[in-house]
Amino acid sequence: MSDRRESETHRTDRPVVEDSGLPTLAEALEMPGLAQGMPEVLACEEALGSRVRWVHVSDSPGVGRLLDGGELLLTTASAWPEHPDDLRALVADFAAAGLVGIVIELGAHYRYVPAVVVDAARSAGLVLIALHREVKFVAVTEQVHRRIIDDQTAALRARDEVRSLFTELALRGAPADYVVERLARTLRAPVILESLAHEVVVADLAGVDHVVLEGWQERSRLSGRVPDDSRTVVPVQARGTRWGSLVALAGPAHPAGRLAVLEQGATALALGRLADPAGEDWVHLGRRRLVDDLVADRYGSLPEAAVRLSAAGLLSEGMAMLGLAVSGAGAATIEAAAAEVGARALCGTPRRADEPAEGWMPVLLALPSTTTFAGATVDRFLAALRTGGRVRLVVGPRVDPAAPEDMLVRTLDSAHEALDLAESGEMGESGVMWVRRHPLRRFVAALRGDHRLLAHAESMLAPVLDLPAARRDDLLDALAAVVAHPGNRTAAATAAHVSRSVFYQRLDALEEILGVRLDDGEVLAALHLAVAVHRAHAS
Repeated sequence: MSDRRESETHRTDRPVVEDSGLPTLAEALEMPGLAQGMPEVLACEEALGSRVRWVHVSDSPGVGRLLDGGELLLTTASAWPEHPDDLRALVADFAAAGLVGIVIELGAHYRYVPAVVVDAARSAGLVLIALHREVKFVAVTEQVHRRIIDDQTAALRARDEVRSLFTELALRGAPADYVVERLARTLRAPVILESLAHEVVVADLAGVDHVVLEGWQERSRLSGRVPDDSRTVVPVQARGTRWGSLVALAGPAHPAGRLAVLEQGATALALGRLADPAGEDWVHLGRRRLVDDLVADRYGSLPEAAVRLSAAGLLSEGMAMLGLAVSGAGAATIEAAAAEVGARALCGTPRRADEPAEGWMPVLLALPSTTTFAGATVDRFLAALRTGGRVRLVVGPRVDPAAPEDMLVRTLDSAHEALDLAESGEMGESGVMWVRRHPLRRFVAALRGDHRLLAHAESMLAPVLDLPAARRDDLLDALAAVVAHPGNRTAAATAAHVSRSVFYQRLDALEEILGVRLDDGEVLAALHLAVAVHRAHAS
């Protein structure tokens, strides 16, 4: 069997292939070249999943110094030492050299593998296989190497495809959420873009249960200190600046290598940041999209939405929640103002995206349950918001601590009510409105498109609306004042900005034109609703 020995003067050149694309020992044993030798696993069968990086043929006991690790050694053992201690040392050398397995062909030198070799292999965690029939070692190496090279070719092709995909995304300026979506689709695994503070900026879970995001910040920080084989993490950085990290959770192998795919995605994201240095900060981007999705009911389930909001730092234990609508301040200013009063805010997109300073921005506010968002707290919040220009604020109902899903539903209701009231029309002189203090206006705003409300308003106010513009506006102002102050005509006259005598004259005219009595409670209630609907549509 001397023809099977290999010169010891040169190492074997082997291609560099990512381990996930290499054949396992179990797969190698199923190839015809080895299968016809009737292989028998004598030690460490549990390690047959180890990857074979190359096949080395040698009978020399000194072959260990020629190995780089990951090889499968084919041998007849014809030049191996005979003394048991020497055999133990030889197997230990093989294990130290990084062999994944030894295949000994019986017949040429051994009729059976010595027990000392089997014991030494088992102790070293080295797979030991005996062939009971002669095989052509050259056929074995050709088959295994062909598989490795084919996999390498497929990997190179896949890497080119991935590189082309993410280069195109970078050149097109694709947004971060789309890049993450394509990464998740390519890897068929959850992919998360996180900030430097480990907050979830964008996440595509690829159909995996949302529980993978539970306690994300703490678990992500911990994984940075303790290796986690289920995660692949790549920093998103360029020119010495790091903006965050891409994290891929456990998933199937990819021909290009999971790490290589994730690196291409990170490059696309980094190029996007460099191309638009003044663009929106990723932290604000992730929070804004989260709030937008929640307010628009774009989420799969309540548990999933609650987990995403918790991952963003809200719905924490001992915190109360509020829905706000803010106009005249940006997200960064609102978040800073919230921090000023010991709260935390997540901001969505202003309803008028073409004029964000004028649009109403949905805001989810979390504050300690011991803090009341009123009085001096609101004054401090507004003072921090007023960095220039007019600021307006609508405050939704408070949601006290409860089960996360229940809190989420009620918080979104609070935000919807705040937005409805904000978009209903006039603001008070203070620039602050409270949903609890304006239930009718909020109700009308929520149902402003209902044809029955419109018909009611037209029916009740038609005689006044048909008057000339100046006369009509004077009487509508008087009517709005009296329904707002039904028991105090003096206050109503003041609100209408006219003297009491003029105000009474207009009330008499209203009763005559409308054919009603303005001291009738039911009539006043119906007129109040009609005026609110009319003003909501006129604003």
